[in-house]
Amino acid sequence: MTERALDRKKNGLAALVLTVLLYLAALGATIWGAVLVENSGAPWLMVGGVVWLSLGWIPLLGLKVLRPQEALVLTLFGRYVGTLKGDGFYYVNPFCVGVNPAARTKLSQSGDVTPTAVVPSASGTELASRKLSLKIMTLNNNRQKINDCLGNPIEIGIAVTWRIVDTAKAVFQVDNFKEFLSLQCDTALRNIVRLYPYDVAPNVDTTGDGVADDGSLRGSSDLVAARIRDEIQKKVEIAGIEILEARITYLAYATEIAAVMLQRQQASAIIDARKMIVDGAVGMVEMALERLSENHTVELDEERKAAMVSNLLVVLCGNHDAQPVVNSGSLY
Repeated sequence: MTERALDRKKNGLAALVLTVLLYLAALGATIWGAVLVENSGAPWLMVGGVVWLSLGWIPLLGLKVLRPQEALVLTLFGRYVGTLKGDGFYYVNPFCVGVNPAARTKLSQSGDVTPTAVVPSASGTELASRKLSLKIMTLNNNRQKINDCLGNPIEIGIAVTWRIVDTAKAVFQVDNFKEFLSLQCDTALRNIVRLYPYDVAPNVDTTGDGVADDGSLRGSSDLVAARIRDEIQKKVEIAGIEILEARITYLAYATEIAAVMLQRQQASAIIDARKMIVDGAVGMVEMALERLSENHTVELDEERKAAMVSNLLVVLCGNHDAQPVVNSGSLY
Protein backbone atom coordinates (compact mmCIF):
# COMPACT_ATOMS: atom_id res chain seq x y z
CA MET A 1 0.00 0.00 0.00
CA THR A 2 1.34 3.40 -1.00
CA GLU A 3 0.47 6.85 0.24
CA ARG A 4 -2.10 8.91 -1.67
CA ALA A 5 -1.98 12.62 -0.81
CA LEU A 6 -5.21 14.67 -0.79
CA ASP A 7 -3.75 18.03 -1.74
CA ARG A 8 -6.92 19.62 -3.17
CA LYS A 9 -9.01 19.68 -0.02
CA LYS A 10 -8.01 23.09 1.38
CA ASN A 11 -11.52 24.50 1.23
CA GLY A 12 -12.44 24.27 4.88
CA LEU A 13 -13.11 27.99 5.28
CA ALA A 14 -15.58 28.03 2.38
CA ALA A 15 -17.36 24.97 3.76
CA LEU A 16 -17.56 26.55 7.22
CA VAL A 17 -19.01 29.81 5.86
CA LEU A 18 -21.52 27.91 3.73
CA THR A 19 -22.63 25.78 6.67
CA VAL A 20 -23.12 28.84 8.89
CA LEU A 21 -25.15 30.57 6.15
CA LEU A 22 -27.30 27.48 5.77
CA TYR A 23 -27.88 27.44 9.51
CA LEU A 24 -29.02 31.07 9.40
CA ALA A 25 -31.23 30.31 6.44
CA ALA A 26 -32.70 27.29 8.25
CA LEU A 27 -33.38 29.39 11.31
CA GLY A 28 -35.14 31.99 9.22
CA ALA A 29 -37.07 29.31 7.33
CA THR A 30 -38.21 27.75 10.62
CA ILE A 31 -39.49 31.05 11.98
CA TRP A 32 -41.14 32.05 8.71
CA GLY A 33 -42.64 28.59 8.30
CA ALA A 34 -44.15 28.78 11.80
CA VAL A 35 -45.76 32.10 10.90
CA LEU A 36 -47.18 30.61 7.71
CA VAL A 37 -48.54 27.58 9.59
CA GLU A 38 -50.46 29.89 11.89
CA ASN A 39 -51.95 31.51 8.79
CA SER A 40 -52.86 28.09 7.31
CA GLY A 41 -49.81 28.09 5.05
CA ALA A 42 -47.69 25.13 3.89
CA PRO A 43 -45.73 23.58 6.79
CA TRP A 44 -42.93 22.19 4.63
CA LEU A 45 -40.79 25.30 5.08
CA MET A 46 -40.79 24.95 8.87
CA VAL A 47 -40.16 21.18 8.66
CA GLY A 48 -37.17 21.68 6.36
CA GLY A 49 -35.70 24.31 8.66
CA VAL A 50 -36.10 22.09 11.72
CA VAL A 51 -34.48 19.15 9.93
CA TRP A 52 -31.47 21.23 8.96
CA LEU A 53 -31.12 22.70 12.44
CA SER A 54 -31.12 19.14 13.81
CA LEU A 55 -28.74 17.56 11.28
CA GLY A 56 -26.76 20.50 9.99
CA TRP A 57 -23.88 19.76 12.37
CA ILE A 58 -22.93 16.64 10.41
CA PRO A 59 -21.08 18.55 7.64
CA LEU A 60 -19.00 20.26 10.32
CA LEU A 61 -17.38 16.88 11.05
CA GLY A 62 -15.57 17.15 7.73
CA LEU A 63 -13.57 20.22 8.83
CA LYS A 64 -9.93 19.35 9.56
CA VAL A 65 -7.14 21.67 10.72
CA LEU A 66 -3.51 20.62 10.32
CA ARG A 67 -0.43 22.36 11.64
CA PRO A 68 2.97 22.26 9.91
CA GLN A 69 4.56 18.80 9.74
CA GLU A 70 1.31 16.98 10.54
CA ALA A 71 -0.65 14.40 8.54
CA LEU A 72 -4.03 12.72 8.84
CA VAL A 73 -4.71 9.28 7.34
CA LEU A 74 -8.39 9.02 6.36
CA THR A 75 -10.57 5.96 5.86
CA LEU A 76 -14.17 5.85 4.65
CA PHE A 77 -16.11 2.85 5.97
CA GLY A 78 -12.87 0.92 6.34
CA ARG A 79 -11.38 1.88 2.97
CA TYR A 80 -8.26 4.02 2.71
CA VAL A 81 -9.12 7.21 0.82
CA GLY A 82 -5.96 9.29 1.23
CA THR A 83 -3.74 11.37 3.49
CA LEU A 84 -3.93 15.05 4.33
CA LYS A 85 -0.45 16.55 4.52
CA GLY A 86 0.67 20.10 5.09
CA ASP A 87 -0.71 22.90 7.20
CA GLY A 88 -4.13 24.28 6.31
CA PHE A 89 -7.89 24.21 6.82
CA TYR A 90 -9.39 21.20 5.01
CA TYR A 91 -12.84 19.89 4.27
CA VAL A 92 -13.38 16.21 3.54
CA ASN A 93 -16.25 13.76 3.60
CA PRO A 94 -17.73 14.12 7.11
CA PHE A 95 -17.92 10.32 7.41
CA CYS A 96 -14.15 9.94 6.94
CA VAL A 97 -12.29 8.79 10.05
CA GLY A 98 -8.67 9.49 10.96
CA VAL A 99 -6.51 6.45 11.78
CA ASN A 100 -3.47 6.41 14.06
CA PRO A 101 -2.92 3.07 15.85
CA ALA A 102 0.06 4.47 17.81
CA ALA A 103 -1.79 7.46 19.22
CA ARG A 104 -1.82 6.08 22.78
CA THR A 105 1.67 4.58 22.70
CA LYS A 106 4.16 6.30 24.99
CA LEU A 107 7.87 5.67 24.52
CA SER A 108 11.05 7.39 25.72
CA GLN A 109 11.19 9.68 22.72
CA SER A 110 10.90 13.35 21.91
CA GLY A 111 7.33 13.20 20.63
CA ASP A 112 6.03 11.47 23.76
CA VAL A 113 7.55 13.70 26.43
CA THR A 114 4.35 15.75 26.73
CA PRO A 115 0.85 14.34 26.31
CA THR A 116 -0.56 14.48 22.81
CA ALA A 117 -3.55 16.65 22.01
CA VAL A 118 -6.82 15.24 23.31
CA VAL A 119 -10.47 15.80 22.45
CA PRO A 120 -13.43 14.95 24.69
CA SER A 121 -15.59 12.03 23.64
CA ALA A 122 -19.30 11.47 24.17
CA SER A 123 -18.63 9.14 27.12
CA GLY A 124 -16.52 11.72 28.91
CA THR A 125 -13.21 9.91 28.32
CA GLU A 126 -10.29 11.38 26.38
CA LEU A 127 -9.18 10.14 23.02
CA ALA A 128 -5.64 10.69 21.77
CA SER A 129 -5.09 12.73 18.64
CA ARG A 130 -5.30 10.73 15.43
CA LYS A 131 -2.88 13.00 13.59
CA LEU A 132 0.56 11.71 12.61
CA SER A 133 3.65 13.78 13.29
CA LEU A 134 6.01 14.13 10.33
CA LYS A 135 8.63 15.86 12.44
CA ILE A 136 12.05 14.40 13.16
CA MET A 137 11.85 12.54 16.46
CA THR A 138 14.43 10.84 18.67
CA LEU A 139 13.82 7.47 20.26
CA ASN A 140 15.92 6.82 23.36
CA ASN A 141 15.51 3.10 23.95
CA ASN A 142 16.15 1.47 27.30
CA ARG A 143 19.65 0.22 28.05
CA GLN A 144 20.27 -3.40 27.19
CA LYS A 145 22.63 -5.97 28.64
CA ILE A 146 24.38 -7.72 25.75
CA ASN A 147 27.41 -10.00 25.49
CA ASP A 148 30.12 -8.72 23.17
CA CYS A 149 32.04 -11.01 20.83
CA LEU A 150 34.30 -12.13 23.69
CA GLY A 151 31.35 -13.02 25.91
CA ASN A 152 31.76 -10.07 28.28
CA PRO A 153 28.40 -8.66 29.42
CA ILE A 154 28.06 -4.96 28.69
CA GLU A 155 25.30 -2.39 29.04
CA ILE A 156 24.60 -0.21 26.03
CA GLY A 157 21.96 2.33 25.02
CA ILE A 158 21.28 4.10 21.73
CA ALA A 159 19.33 7.15 20.54
CA VAL A 160 17.70 6.79 17.12
CA THR A 161 16.57 9.81 15.09
CA TRP A 162 13.69 8.96 12.75
CA ARG A 163 10.68 10.29 10.87
CA ILE A 164 7.69 9.01 8.90
CA VAL A 165 8.02 9.26 5.12
CA ASP A 166 5.03 7.12 4.06
CA THR A 167 1.96 7.52 6.25
CA ALA A 168 -0.02 4.71 4.59
CA LYS A 169 2.71 2.15 5.29
CA ALA A 170 3.15 3.39 8.85
CA VAL A 171 -0.54 3.00 9.62
CA PHE A 172 -1.56 -0.06 7.63
CA GLN A 173 1.56 -2.19 7.11
CA VAL A 174 2.30 -2.73 10.82
CA ASP A 175 0.06 -2.91 13.86
CA ASN A 176 1.80 -0.13 15.83
CA PHE A 177 4.68 1.64 14.13
CA LYS A 178 6.15 3.05 17.37
CA GLU A 179 6.35 -0.34 19.08
CA PHE A 180 7.58 -1.88 15.82
CA LEU A 181 10.40 0.66 15.62
CA SER A 182 11.37 0.16 19.25
CA LEU A 183 11.54 -3.62 18.85
CA GLN A 184 13.60 -3.39 15.67
CA CYS A 185 16.04 -1.04 17.40
CA ASP A 186 16.54 -3.59 20.16
CA THR A 187 17.14 -6.49 17.78
CA ALA A 188 19.46 -4.50 15.50
CA LEU A 189 21.49 -3.32 18.48
CA ARG A 190 21.89 -6.88 19.71
CA ASN A 191 22.88 -8.18 16.27
CA ILE A 192 25.61 -5.56 15.75
CA VAL A 193 27.05 -5.34 19.28
CA ARG A 194 27.76 -9.07 19.45
CA LEU A 195 30.18 -8.65 16.52
CA TYR A 196 32.51 -6.26 18.41
CA PRO A 197 34.60 -6.49 21.58
CA TYR A 198 34.22 -3.78 24.18
CA ASP A 199 37.86 -2.79 23.77
CA VAL A 200 40.51 -3.67 21.20
CA ALA A 201 41.30 -7.39 21.35
CA PRO A 202 43.78 -9.42 19.28
CA ASN A 203 42.67 -11.91 16.62
CA VAL A 204 39.14 -10.50 16.36
CA ASP A 205 37.49 -9.87 12.99
CA THR A 206 34.70 -7.29 13.23
CA THR A 207 34.18 -6.63 9.51
CA GLY A 208 33.67 -10.20 8.30
CA ASP A 209 36.56 -10.15 5.82
CA GLY A 210 38.52 -12.83 7.67
CA VAL A 211 41.29 -10.43 8.76
CA ALA A 212 41.76 -9.36 12.37
CA ASP A 213 41.33 -5.63 12.93
CA ASP A 214 41.26 -3.03 15.69
CA GLY A 215 37.49 -2.48 15.73
CA SER A 216 35.83 -2.12 19.13
CA LEU A 217 32.71 -0.65 20.68
CA ARG A 218 34.68 1.96 22.59
CA GLY A 219 37.15 2.92 19.88
CA SER A 220 34.94 2.61 16.77
CA SER A 221 31.69 4.08 18.07
CA ASP A 222 30.96 6.00 14.84
CA LEU A 223 31.38 2.89 12.71
CA VAL A 224 29.28 0.79 15.07
CA ALA A 225 26.54 3.44 15.13
CA ALA A 226 26.50 3.58 11.32
CA ARG A 227 26.09 -0.20 11.10
CA ILE A 228 23.29 -0.10 13.66
CA ARG A 229 21.53 2.61 11.66
CA ASP A 230 21.76 0.60 8.43
CA GLU A 231 20.49 -2.51 10.19
CA ILE A 232 17.46 -0.68 11.62
CA GLN A 233 16.69 0.97 8.28
CA LYS A 234 16.46 -2.39 6.53
CA LYS A 235 13.98 -3.62 9.14
CA VAL A 236 11.67 -0.57 9.22
CA GLU A 237 11.53 0.11 5.47
CA ILE A 238 8.25 -1.81 5.34
CA ALA A 239 6.70 0.61 7.86
CA GLY A 240 7.48 3.77 5.85
CA ILE A 241 10.02 5.02 8.40
CA GLU A 242 13.35 6.66 7.61
CA ILE A 243 16.22 6.35 10.09
CA LEU A 244 18.32 9.50 9.97
CA GLU A 245 20.91 8.71 12.62
CA ALA A 246 21.76 6.30 15.42
CA ARG A 247 24.15 7.18 18.24
CA ILE A 248 25.47 5.27 21.24
CA THR A 249 24.41 7.15 24.37
CA TYR A 250 25.68 4.77 27.06
CA LEU A 251 28.40 2.14 27.06
CA ALA A 252 29.85 0.35 30.08
CA TYR A 253 30.66 -3.08 31.42
CA ALA A 254 27.86 -4.78 33.30
CA THR A 255 27.92 -4.32 37.05
CA GLU A 256 28.96 -7.92 37.77
CA ILE A 257 32.30 -7.51 35.97
CA ALA A 258 32.80 -3.73 36.08
CA ALA A 259 35.09 -3.85 39.14
CA VAL A 260 37.31 -6.58 37.65
CA MET A 261 37.58 -4.78 34.32
CA LEU A 262 38.45 -1.55 36.12
CA GLN A 263 41.33 -3.27 37.90
CA ARG A 264 42.47 -4.65 34.56
CA GLN A 265 42.46 -1.19 33.00
CA GLN A 266 44.31 0.26 35.98
CA ALA A 267 46.94 -2.48 35.77
CA SER A 268 47.38 -1.84 32.06
CA ALA A 269 47.77 1.89 32.69
CA ILE A 270 50.35 1.27 35.43
CA ILE A 271 52.37 -1.05 33.16
CA ASP A 272 52.35 1.51 30.36
CA ALA A 273 53.43 4.26 32.74
CA ARG A 274 56.23 2.12 34.19
CA LYS A 275 57.44 1.27 30.73
CA MET A 276 57.64 4.93 29.83
CA ILE A 277 59.50 5.72 33.05
CA VAL A 278 62.03 2.93 32.49
CA ASP A 279 62.64 3.98 28.90
CA GLY A 280 63.27 7.54 30.01
CA ALA A 281 65.53 6.47 32.88
CA VAL A 282 67.67 4.26 30.64
CA GLY A 283 68.09 7.13 28.20
CA MET A 284 69.12 9.48 30.99
CA VAL A 285 71.68 6.98 32.32
CA GLU A 286 73.15 6.48 28.85
CA MET A 287 73.37 10.23 28.36
CA ALA A 288 75.09 10.66 31.76
CA LEU A 289 77.70 8.00 31.01
CA GLU A 290 78.37 9.44 27.56
CA ARG A 291 78.82 12.97 28.93
CA LEU A 292 81.19 11.76 31.66
CA SER A 293 83.20 9.81 29.12
CA GLU A 294 83.37 12.65 26.58
CA ASN A 295 84.45 15.31 29.06
CA HIS A 296 86.80 12.98 30.96
CA THR A 297 85.27 14.28 34.19
CA VAL A 298 85.99 11.07 36.04
CA GLU A 299 87.33 7.71 34.98
CA LEU A 300 85.15 4.80 36.09
CA ASP A 301 85.84 1.12 35.71
CA GLU A 302 83.11 -1.32 34.77
CA GLU A 303 82.25 -2.13 38.36
CA ARG A 304 81.81 1.55 39.28
CA LYS A 305 79.79 2.15 36.13
CA ALA A 306 77.48 -0.71 37.09
CA ALA A 307 77.05 0.74 40.58
CA MET A 308 76.33 4.19 39.14
CA VAL A 309 73.78 2.78 36.73
CA SER A 310 72.10 0.88 39.55
CA ASN A 311 71.91 3.97 41.76
CA LEU A 312 70.54 6.19 38.95
CA LEU A 313 67.87 3.66 38.02
CA VAL A 314 66.77 3.37 41.65
CA VAL A 315 66.49 7.16 41.90
CA LEU A 316 64.71 7.64 38.57
CA CYS A 317 62.37 4.62 38.72
CA GLY A 318 61.43 4.64 42.39
CA ASN A 319 57.90 5.44 43.59
CA HIS A 320 59.20 7.77 46.32
CA ASP A 321 61.94 10.36 46.54
CA ALA A 322 65.34 8.80 47.17
CA GLN A 323 67.10 9.51 50.48
CA PRO A 324 70.69 10.51 49.58
CA VAL A 325 73.67 9.13 51.51
CA VAL A 326 76.73 11.33 51.61
CA ASN A 327 80.03 9.46 51.30
CA SER A 328 82.73 11.46 53.09
CA GLY A 329 85.50 8.96 52.45
CA SER A 330 87.43 7.96 49.33
CA LEU A 331 85.69 6.66 46.26
CA TYR A 332 87.81 3.53 46.55
